[in-house]
Amino acid sequence: MNAEIARWIARDPDAKTREELQALVDARDEAALKSRFETRLAFGTAGLRGVVGAGPNRMNRLVIQETATGLAHYLKSQCAEAAGQGVVIGYDGRPDSRQFAIDSASALTAHGIKVYLTLRVAATPLVAYGVNHLGTAAGIVVTASHNPPQYNGFKVYWGNGAQIISPHDSGIAAEIERAAQSDLQLMDLDKAQQQGLLLWLDDGFYQSYRDTMKANPLLNNHTQPQNISLAYTAMHGVGAEMAEALLADAGFCNVYSVAAQREPDGRFPTVNFPNPEEAGAMDLVIEEARAHDATLACANDPDADRLAVAVRRPDGEYQMLTGDQVGVLFGHYLLSRARPQQDLVGTTIVSSSLLQRIAKAAGARYYQTLTGFKWLTNVAMEQQSAEHQFLFAYEEALGYTVGSEVWDKDGLSALVAFAQLTAGLATKGMTIWDQLEAIYRQHGLFLNAQRSIALDPAAPPIGDKLRSTPPTEIAGQPVLSVDDLKSSHTRFADGRSESIDLPVSDVLIYHLQAGSRVVVRPSGTEPKLKCYYEVVEAFAAGEALEPVQRRAEAAMAMLIDEHQQSLGK
Repeated sequence: MNAEIARWIARDPDAKTREELQALVDARDEAALKSRFETRLAFGTAGLRGVVGAGPNRMNRLVIQETATGLAHYLKSQCAEAAGQGVVIGYDGRPDSRQFAIDSASALTAHGIKVYLTLRVAATPLVAYGVNHLGTAAGIVVTASHNPPQYNGFKVYWGNGAQIISPHDSGIAAEIERAAQSDLQLMDLDKAQQQGLLLWLDDGFYQSYRDTMKANPLLNNHTQPQNISLAYTAMHGVGAEMAEALLADAGFCNVYSVAAQREPDGRFPTVNFPNPEEAGAMDLVIEEARAHDATLACANDPDADRLAVAVRRPDGEYQMLTGDQVGVLFGHYLLSRARPQQDLVGTTIVSSSLLQRIAKAAGARYYQTLTGFKWLTNVAMEQQSAEHQFLFAYEEALGYTVGSEVWDKDGLSALVAFAQLTAGLATKGMTIWDQLEAIYRQHGLFLNAQRSIALDPAAPPIGDKLRSTPPTEIAGQPVLSVDDLKSSHTRFADGRSESIDLPVSDVLIYHLQAGSRVVVRPSGTEPKLKCYYEVVEAFAAGEALEPVQRRAEAAMAMLIDEHQQSLGK
């Protein structure tokens, strides 16, 4: 390891991380050195993400240069036109992000690949948009999204504008390994600009995204926008300027931004964890909404690809909507507004199955994928046709895409769409709560929850254990069928079997009586089992919402408790 460390210090272009590493060597801190050198940050379908620091198992300038070099080699091996088509690069407001973006551009241009680099911070959806808008071979966003301040990341889009999937992830990873063992070629950006290999994306690029969203027919429901108000926070991220501009374009004049969280600040000083799903993260925007008696309190995460919404209740308090609630509201709303041939909607295997019911009632096409937006958009592109064009997709983790202008989750356009949905309801004298109740009354009250269980890292794979002794009932409910994505088959209680058209994955889905469902899958990053639960409660004729809600909550509590206990046996 000493030789590896010495080689790393010799290659590292950053004095700060060289000094960090040398200090660990001088202190003979073997545990810290092993943590940095025993393995390398794994490049996968989300690219890279990790803690900033020295060594191959951290995010730093040398790792970025090696990664961008590997990407350059892979692009040229896969696409003869890649050099001319180029790569669009954007970055968020974290302290190292601009430098990492410059290092990426330096490596790509050294290999003759044209780079379009944003002049300032850019929301992640703008880069996904830029791939198709500029016709590039790929896109890079330097961002750690909603991770804590000490993290950063390197996210890659393919030439179709969607996140990379297999085989590109493993192909790029192999080239990164080769680049890490080779001398690196880098080009000064002034020289790259002189040679026509670097183009800076200035205000015109940001305006083109804004104009595209203004022209999106799905964002043209200008129904008395002045009748609602909303508080907004960018959560110290990069979304505020564009979010406010898009809302203004759509006629929303009662918008109140949280000043303390409006400007990009990678330290995230006012939140413990810059993830709108985390407890307390929405406190300031709800406080702002309360001060103005606003209809909605809305947040983008720091790279603005996700949207969180809290809605004022009749008692004046604000309640967070779940990602599934926002998703089904969008599905119901967009299917009522889209052209007849724009009817393809989808979600993931762990999100609410209510969207499928809504799509069926509307005569629309529905599809389902593994977890992750990379699947939602790549599968949508495969499945859409002239007769069934893509309309909308969502995942329960607050990710939504409205239309096909951005082939990834986009918290900015979703913000406008949700504001328009709310304003449209207000003109009918309805609230978001009224609309949710109407949907539940038509299709049943769907309640979803997630729990995680820590696993013994040394224990055999829990999926194999569950397959060896499959349950015949869960929480007293008979198991009607089991989707085993590892074997790609559904097995029914009567012995029948059907094939499943989804990529192989270590996931089991138990379908129970009365529409309940349990999904279990091991985490891909840590020793724990993720469990997703769904219960469905029907309304009796004339029944009020509250007793149905109580029944659903009681059924959910029992399902979670008894299923979790069974896993420990």
